[in-house]
Amino acid sequence: MTDTLERTELDEGLDLGVESVVERAWRTIVWDDPINLMTYVTYVFRSYFGYSREEAERLMLLVHHEGRAVVATGNREAMERHVQAMHGYGLQASLSKVDP
Repeated sequence: MTDTLERTELDEGLDLGVESVVERAWRTIVWDDPINLMTYVTYVFRSYFGYSREEAERLMLLVHHEGRAVVATGNREAMERHVQAMHGYGLQASLSKVDP
């Protein structure tokens, strides 16, 4: 009985782990552009994603200095909505599958 219970709990834990990986298998990337001001990009990250000022500025600086930043991870549908929203704000964004 104990072996069965432990095995079931272990199997359930493994299933949850797999679901978590699949659930976060996509990411939204915002790309640098020569048009939008850094303050505007920070504003978009704060207002749309609800990031704190510090996190929004950190992400904006990644976009500015590295050319891109991953601003969200999750399921494909949610990341597609984020990409569309970024386009609505005039930012360049794309969807990418997370590497295993």
